Amino acid sequence: MRITPPLRGRGIAAARALAVGAAAALLATACLDGGGSTASDRVEIRWFVGMGAGSDAPTIPAQEAIVEEFNASQDEIKLVLEIVDADQAPNILSTQIATGDAPDIVGPMGIRGRSTFPGAWLDLTPYIEKNDYDLTDFDPALVDFYRIEEEGQIGLPFAVFPSFMYVNLDLFDEAGLAYPPQEYGAPYVDAEGTERPWDIETMTDLAKQLTVDAEGNDATSPDFDASNIVQFGFGNIFADIRAQSTLFGAGSFVDAEGNAQIPEAWAEAQQWYYDGMWKDHFIPNGPYGDSDMLNAGSWFESGNLAMGNTHLWYATCCMAGFEGNWDMAAVPSYNGTTTAKLHADTFSITKNTAHPDEAFDVLTYLIGDAAQELTTTYGGMPARISLQDGYFDLVGEANFAGQDINWDTAVEGMSHVDNPSHEGGMPNFLESEAVLAEYATRFTQEDGLDIAAELTALQADLQAVFDAA
Repeated sequence: MRITPPLRGRGIAAARALAVGAAAALLATACLDGGGSTASDRVEIRWFVGMGAGSDAPTIPAQEAIVEEFNASQDEIKLVLEIVDADQAPNILSTQIATGDAPDIVGPMGIRGRSTFPGAWLDLTPYIEKNDYDLTDFDPALVDFYRIEEEGQIGLPFAVFPSFMYVNLDLFDEAGLAYPPQEYGAPYVDAEGTERPWDIETMTDLAKQLTVDAEGNDATSPDFDASNIVQFGFGNIFADIRAQSTLFGAGSFVDAEGNAQIPEAWAEAQQWYYDGMWKDHFIPNGPYGDSDMLNAGSWFESGNLAMGNTHLWYATCCMAGFEGNWDMAAVPSYNGTTTAKLHADTFSITKNTAHPDEAFDVLTYLIGDAAQELTTTYGGMPARISLQDGYFDLVGEANFAGQDINWDTAVEGMSHVDNPSHEGGMPNFLESEAVLAEYATRFTQEDGLDIAAELTALQADLQAVFDAA
């Protein structure tokens, strides 16, 4: 079985079509009852999938099997699986909630999905206490991660997706360049043995040397043809503006008083990215990024990107077409600080469910008895401590047999996670994301922009949306 991940908010419409092509809004609805009793004997619990992993075709059979196994294991609850296309899931779920037709359980769902619907989730605290549910198999910090002020315990740990640098070893070998370090805090050591800090400046220099035109000239050459690039040095894969900017440090567009802001490090990041696309040409701009040469968004899988920054889920969902050798590297630092952004998924129960006790039974099954199968299916690292041993052996065997991938780099990156999260809440969340998407379109598609002016306008647009909330 190929392990497959969440296809998250990524800013490029083609991204979520990687595994399934052009998906319909409703991909599948499975009503599976393997318990031997009639449907009328059971409480129906609807499980909504699409706010994270699970809507791409390879994951669907495994989820159907989980439903069938659960329904066969008892005769009181009928679990119904509803899978919707990830692009449409927020709108569909919003409509269901507004019309009083909300599902009982939603997930797997990341921080972004949770933030899209503030106040929509059931506080699990009384159900944990009522069932004396054992939390000792989780890192307490991860349990606390889902305890939200004024909302309560809206989820329990399920899967984590650390980020790191994907490195195309073949492209480095072809250029005669030493590989980036795999250990956080270690320097970059070039082919001559000279050490440099592994930071944004060093990574930029490598990325320019690894960006090549059709005639073989790299981006440092005066003969380089930026209109005919066949290989890029760096890209932040499937990342919106917040995910991109977090490479330069954790931050938020919302200040302590709830007003819009542009963090200084994020402004610096946006200028660096924009220059990388339109001036120095080592990062794909919009037209290049959507091209067949870069696999219409799955840049690293194309084999034409030397270094890509994204999460563990990319390795398990989007590398099927990669031909060659790759490994991990540490995320480079900026101004002495390294930030390896984290994705973390859970299941939540909607606040207005008519059957909270039965929904809690299903939720604990999904993060308990079914956790190993589901984390394998979605490509996430299990949050349960007891399931973590051997996890990367399983990932390697299922996806990269014969390759010696240093998975320790992914684990070590979790010591450098972003806090606040780049997927955190914003007032008027969906409208705020629409403002960010409009900015991103100009950013990736138009040369000659004044980024400082664009960010000033972005802050004003966000503030207007925040005020409307």
